[in-house]
Amino acid sequence: MDRTSRSRAGAAFGLGACVALLGALAATPAQAQQAADQPLTEVVVTGSRIARAPGDDGPSPLTIVDRDTIEKSGYSNLQQLLEKLPVNGNGAFSTRGNNQDSSANGAASISLRGLGADATLVLVNGRRVAISAFAESVTTSFVDINSIPVAAIERVEVLKDGASAVYGSDAVAGVVNIVLRKNFDGFEASGVFGVTTEKGYDEKSASVIWGTGTEDSNVTLILDHFSNSTLENKERGTLGSANQTAQGGEDFRSSRGFPGRFIVNGVTRIDPGCPADRIAGQTCLFDYGPFNLLAPEARRTGALLLGHKKLSDNLEVFTEIAAQHNTSIAQGAPTPLDESAGLTVPVTHPNNPFVGATSIGIGRFRTVDAGPRKWNIETNNLRAVLGLRGSIGGWDWEIAGQRAQSESDQTGSRTNGWVRTDFLQREINAGRYNPFRGVINSPAAIAAITTSLARQGSSSLTTFDSQITGKLFEISGRAVRMAAGLEYRKEDVTDVPDDQFQRGLIFGTEAVSAAASRHNWSAFVEFAVPLLDQLELEVAGRFDDYSDFGNTTNPKVALRWTPTDALAFRASWGTGFRAPSLAQIGLGPSQDSLFFADTFGCADNVTYCAPTDYTIVFSGNPNLQAEESDSLNFGVAWKFADSFNATLDYWDLKQKKKIDRVPFGFLYSQFCNVQNSTVCRRGAALPGDVLGPLQSVNTSFINISEQAATGLDLALTWNGELAGGKLRVGLDYSYLMDFDRVELNATGTGFVTRSLAGEYRYPESRFTLTGDWDRNDWGLRASLSQVGSFEDTPDIDFDGTLDYDRNKSRMVGAFTTLNLQARYSGFTNTVVSLNIDNALDEAPPFAIGDGDVDLYGYVSSQHNPRGRFVSAKVTYKF
Repeated sequence: MDRTSRSRAGAAFGLGACVALLGALAATPAQAQQAADQPLTEVVVTGSRIARAPGDDGPSPLTIVDRDTIEKSGYSNLQQLLEKLPVNGNGAFSTRGNNQDSSANGAASISLRGLGADATLVLVNGRRVAISAFAESVTTSFVDINSIPVAAIERVEVLKDGASAVYGSDAVAGVVNIVLRKNFDGFEASGVFGVTTEKGYDEKSASVIWGTGTEDSNVTLILDHFSNSTLENKERGTLGSANQTAQGGEDFRSSRGFPGRFIVNGVTRIDPGCPADRIAGQTCLFDYGPFNLLAPEARRTGALLLGHKKLSDNLEVFTEIAAQHNTSIAQGAPTPLDESAGLTVPVTHPNNPFVGATSIGIGRFRTVDAGPRKWNIETNNLRAVLGLRGSIGGWDWEIAGQRAQSESDQTGSRTNGWVRTDFLQREINAGRYNPFRGVINSPAAIAAITTSLARQGSSSLTTFDSQITGKLFEISGRAVRMAAGLEYRKEDVTDVPDDQFQRGLIFGTEAVSAAASRHNWSAFVEFAVPLLDQLELEVAGRFDDYSDFGNTTNPKVALRWTPTDALAFRASWGTGFRAPSLAQIGLGPSQDSLFFADTFGCADNVTYCAPTDYTIVFSGNPNLQAEESDSLNFGVAWKFADSFNATLDYWDLKQKKKIDRVPFGFLYSQFCNVQNSTVCRRGAALPGDVLGPLQSVNTSFINISEQAATGLDLALTWNGELAGGKLRVGLDYSYLMDFDRVELNATGTGFVTRSLAGEYRYPESRFTLTGDWDRNDWGLRASLSQVGSFEDTPDIDFDGTLDYDRNKSRMVGAFTTLNLQARYSGFTNTVVSLNIDNALDEAPPFAIGDGDVDLYGYVSSQHNPRGRFVSAKVTYKF
């Protein structure tokens, strides 16, 4: 039996055994009853538009991170909080590892089930918000969770089920709904300061909440500020180098060196000043690792105003106004230049070391003396909602309009290392800039070759929505309830790089260009039908019409059976979709980079044999269609004696017509073995060679891939007493059974299915185990989190073609961290807490890496290299 069969059989057996056990135990009568027969205010929870009684989550799996849990986590930003959720998998990214090569610096996302940030819908108070102005990885559109201050959050509801039938596009893997604090009465102020025990990093945050209200109105104002210092690669030992051979890894140093290599009389020759430990044939290697940042300096300041006012017994006006100002930095190694820059050196140059040269071209060189390339990123987010709600004839209704906008500016000054090739050529020709022997040129020469840059991005969202919900009729005394509504949405995205990028004067960074807009309208309806006293059917459907790719209809059916008050079974099925991102449709020529070996060029010239970073040029495809998906969920929930709760869910997700880059391996094998290709651009071949140096590879996007994932989620909570205090223990565990992706093979002649579960960045297991104890004014909390092990090196020979389905690599070990908190509330109106994140100072497990993002001996998307972090928090309320 293969691994896939074993995992499915084991999971099925485990699920059946747990269901049988829970069913048997549920025969024990509940030991608690509801205290009073008073009516409860119904609430709407994520995943349904129909209001339910508190505690009734409906037939879909839901995880709620409440305010108390947020406070006790010790985290000051949403990124740190959400990345600990086991349901958050591959595809999430954060400010960790951001450098000037990232296309969305200073931002962070969440990726449910590992299907990607663009397959997870993020809402605020049940409504969409504007996506980031800058897409990640060139085309991944996402909501920047760093734009939402933790102090403003009442709870986070995570729906772990497809929900396009309720919410439309992007709700493929699930929904994260961030519910803001409201109806606050009083004043609250808090401050946090924290540092790593290993020097180099600190965080500060402060927030103020003020609210006032009456029985029919309230105004709540929230102010929040967060900042962190810079943590550099080189401050974490071996993580500060791209040469990981000493740890058993690869040497990912760049061929664009300082000193460099030159083409002298048609022959590639290394600079004679290259140190011996950097020589690789005729290439002088350069270690860019020390220049990159593990965590960039950032500042975030936000203000949020929420209010509502009853105009009559059945009519209320409400509003939300939010403003957020974020700044951060990004940094990368000095400008790398290659043959495509077309730079030459006059043989009469006063510093020419090549005696007898009749021509000198610059092959690979880096302007280290100009300093690292730096960006300053500034983002402003605005959001305003105004609406009316009320009731008429037993039906609740709501109408609202929203305007949201995110604007980002990315700038670099003349002192930030940005070199223009035409300026550099001018100074070389004049003999004022010396490119030989690793000489540090004068400040005047550096000032003459550098420039300032600016990139501007904007994302806007306009929505109008209306809905009505209430009792439709009764069946045998049981109410059939319905919700229905109409929505309109208009989106615009622009990403404008500096003109100097577009004219080809700036090298060695991702230049992104995009412009697109769309609008769509939709209609949805949802029914909750009590088939029996213990059996409820939920049916939902939604129709969406888009101005670009067309329309789509998505249904969902769910059942919830409660044979006893303590036991509930649930099942759901639905279809979903993800509209092509505006970046994928409207992308102009944009650059990314990939580390691989030019094997065709190597066969012709040994100079091209060493793996190095090459430029990939992307363009959008306006003919893309929407991705389609199916989701299936079976689960059981058991509550015993008000002290123990357990849920177990089996989930299955399938995506079809998935938008993906045209596989690089296919492009390389088909088009890079000839000199004159419109796909693979090569420089002029040297005398005696057939192929010139590879400069860039052009690609785009197509609806070609499919992927399917299945897994189990287990959640346990127990409440009891210990040493005179109250103890709560919780376990949140996620197991990835299968994750299969269907892609075009390297030759482009067919498809190949690759199993990713347990492969690079796809650990099979994740869990968080927490224990919280309260006694009088004291409280203690411990949280143990683990990201399971997975295989290393998805491209074991680094030739640009993924081969993990054919090769067995080493394992990247599990990463387990312990967080601790102690708190005291004995002071008047004040709570003081001490938090230790990664109390045992665990270092991330070693990884050879993928040759793309992870080049420094660890997997940046899965493991945090920050080390032990100690913080103190003081909260004052009255």
